[in-house]
Amino acid sequence: MEIFVNTIDGLVKSSGFMGFTWQSGLMILLSFVLFYLAIKKQYEPLLMLPIAFGMLLTNLPNAGLYHAELWDPALNPYFAPEYIEQGANVIVEFTKETSLDYGRVLHEGGLLDILYLGVKLGIYPPIIFLGIGAMTDFGPLIANPKSFLLGAAAQGGIFFTFLGACLLNLTGAADFTLKEAGSIAIIGGADGPTAIYLTSKLAPQLLGPIAVAAYSYMALVPVIQPPIMKALTTEKERSVKMGQLREVSKLEKVVFPIAVTIIVSLIVPSAAPLVGVLMFGNLMKESGVCGRLVNTAQNELMNIITIFLGITVGATAVAENFLSPKTLFIIALGLIAFCVGTACGVLLGKLMYIISGKKINPLIGSAGVSAVPMAARVSQKVGAQTNPSNFLLMHAMGPNVAGVIGSAVAAGVLLSVLG
Repeated sequence: MEIFVNTIDGLVKSSGFMGFTWQSGLMILLSFVLFYLAIKKQYEPLLMLPIAFGMLLTNLPNAGLYHAELWDPALNPYFAPEYIEQGANVIVEFTKETSLDYGRVLHEGGLLDILYLGVKLGIYPPIIFLGIGAMTDFGPLIANPKSFLLGAAAQGGIFFTFLGACLLNLTGAADFTLKEAGSIAIIGGADGPTAIYLTSKLAPQLLGPIAVAAYSYMALVPVIQPPIMKALTTEKERSVKMGQLREVSKLEKVVFPIAVTIIVSLIVPSAAPLVGVLMFGNLMKESGVCGRLVNTAQNELMNIITIFLGITVGATAVAENFLSPKTLFIIALGLIAFCVGTACGVLLGKLMYIISGKKINPLIGSAGVSAVPMAARVSQKVGAQTNPSNFLLMHAMGPNVAGVIGSAVAAGVLLSVLG
């Protein structure tokens, strides 16, 4: 009888009900909201659904799938010897330093801890970029190199928001480190893998809220961008019809990814993991000799990594990190970054409209954010609302794919300066 009672007592004490808190309950309810957005509203479901399920799993008490404490360097100290000479004597002192104990993660970590190594070590986002490169046609950008300027201008939201977050810190309105400010600002690039890559390097404790904000705003591109585009342009500007793009040769398409890799890597070496792998995927596609590899990169490989990336990023959204005032600031600043990026692209488009003699439709500037191809489709939709015979999609794809490169370069700059 005593054994039976002890067994029941042990089961009760080890159950999740005993560790359940209101914070856990609130995070689980939030995961239900993300399920609704992914399934019912279809907002970026390929990543939103895994993120939501990862959030659910990590906040189930005593499940043991993810341990946030294993990823805090301050909780994994090691001691390094320092030799100090004092006269004829050599004194050995041990100075305390901090580093992640990957051995402890492998031995004590749960399933999601092991999978999270792919995020922490910067493996998953570049592989996502490999698939993106294998699916992307840089032809519109090559045909109209001026699109690079629009893609670069749209990254203005990143640096504007970085300065804004630093200002909030200086005024005492918010408590952000420089690394956290850079991680929040990258949301303005509208590039989820880039946001995850940079945040995992600079501010991994904010990975959950930043990933949720980044993918939410990417999904809301058709809602957020049109009012900004219409407010900054006139009906006459929106109705401009652009001429057909020139045909791009195969040689140009093959040379382009090689040239971009060399140039970007020499200027911003820290951007090479993202830009280099992106261009490798594109080179495989354009070469025409790697059909099987391209098919794998576009489909099986990218789908597998998307699952791992989403569920592990969601797992970082533990209640202790997510339920804080910083999360509200992240959501607000991320929206500002995205709006400012859109506005910067449109404003440069207006300037190019004037300089070109009214031959460039400013709406294509809004596609400079790297939400491919959704932002380009929004440019097409808003332009067609003003002039039904207008076809801007291919013209907008130039700035759109330039934005992918631009956001990766911006992340490289922030990583070089802050990392």
